[in-house]
Amino acid sequence: MQTTITPGAASGTVFAPASKSLAQRALAAALLCRGETTITGYTESDDAKAALGIIEAAGAYATHDGRGTLTVVGNPPPLARRDELTLNCGESGLSARLFAPLSPLYAREVTLNGRGSLMNRAFGSMMKSPFEQMGIRYSDNGGKLPAKLCGSLSAAEITIDGSGGSQFLSGLLMTLPLLSGNSLVRVENLKSKPYVDLTIDTASKFGAEIENENYNRFFVRGGQVYSGTRFNIEGDWSGASCLLVAGAIAGNVEILNLDPASAQADKAIVEVLRSAGATVRAGMSGGGASSISVSKGELKAFVFDATDSPDLFPALAALAVHCRGVSRIKGVGRLAGKESDRAATLRSEFGKIGATVETDGDYMIVGESRTHGATVDSHNDHRIAMSLAVAALACESAVTVENSECVNKSYPEFWRDLQNLTHR
Repeated sequence: MQTTITPGAASGTVFAPASKSLAQRALAAALLCRGETTITGYTESDDAKAALGIIEAAGAYATHDGRGTLTVVGNPPPLARRDELTLNCGESGLSARLFAPLSPLYAREVTLNGRGSLMNRAFGSMMKSPFEQMGIRYSDNGGKLPAKLCGSLSAAEITIDGSGGSQFLSGLLMTLPLLSGNSLVRVENLKSKPYVDLTIDTASKFGAEIENENYNRFFVRGGQVYSGTRFNIEGDWSGASCLLVAGAIAGNVEILNLDPASAQADKAIVEVLRSAGATVRAGMSGGGASSISVSKGELKAFVFDATDSPDLFPALAALAVHCRGVSRIKGVGRLAGKESDRAATLRSEFGKIGATVETDGDYMIVGESRTHGATVDSHNDHRIAMSLAVAALACESAVTVENSECVNKSYPEFWRDLQNLTHR
């Protein structure tokens, strides 16, 4: 699929997509629950559908009313596990890492599999040692999927490396309350701390308590129970970030259903937009939904540490190329394990529209650029596709994004919403 974006103004109001990070965590908790969970604000991104398929494979029963409400009847870990279970994680790195720790609760032998870009992403370095500390035999395909887990989980004192992110830790923390004994997790060099807060908050809403000691030690009491509840999925700051940038570089955009008090790391986009000179307002819409509005301003270069919010890099690159001066974004080391090698992809594809994007150690350096039309490739990376589309609004001529259907991974309605904002 190709999508062509014509330069011009962006104005109007759209609803933020549902947070796929929260959706996947809520589905994991709903699987572990006794009783029924009602999940509101649900939308069917590819990653959310992968998580839904996983919980159904593990024995949960889910129904969708087609209007954003999902009802899940959980399947709390059975006393008698099945012999084998295969979980297909699609292209979702979060689903693979989140559901890996809880999967041995359901079978003696579990195979984690996926497709597309997920099969090229590293897993073994972060999972092998923690699993072995808990009595699970772990093997994979040279550090990549498919992976096989054999054995039974045991409560333990565990040490894990958090330098690759917090997704596996999140799955581990959601699993440990269900074990018979108490567990202590020591974490070294943890990245993406706000996402751990998101996990702990989600678990608490389902009745499980996790004690966080300065993100270095986590104490989890065993023998806890997840209980069915009503859970609302808030709007996704990650998905909305590019459209907020569209307001900053091309007009006046209002996004509804974004919570300024959210635990999502990517709400930091507001801080960056203000620093760059855009006008940002938070309030309530006439219909009672929370609202974030961004208007174009005299944009200037910014400096930002995106180590804990690496998904913002593409949106920040789209902003920076239209800022006066040279912007510096820290956290490049977090980009290699994404859907594409995002540092290399941003250099390559933004270069095609005349932008200057370079890396210097852990920094991405983006200079003010006179951007022009071109044909660019998303590299099947949803965030790259969205950032190129938004950057195109302030280019001198049209930009065509190849493989643009990849936005379905997180934001299936992105192209429709962008078209509504540009009225073309």
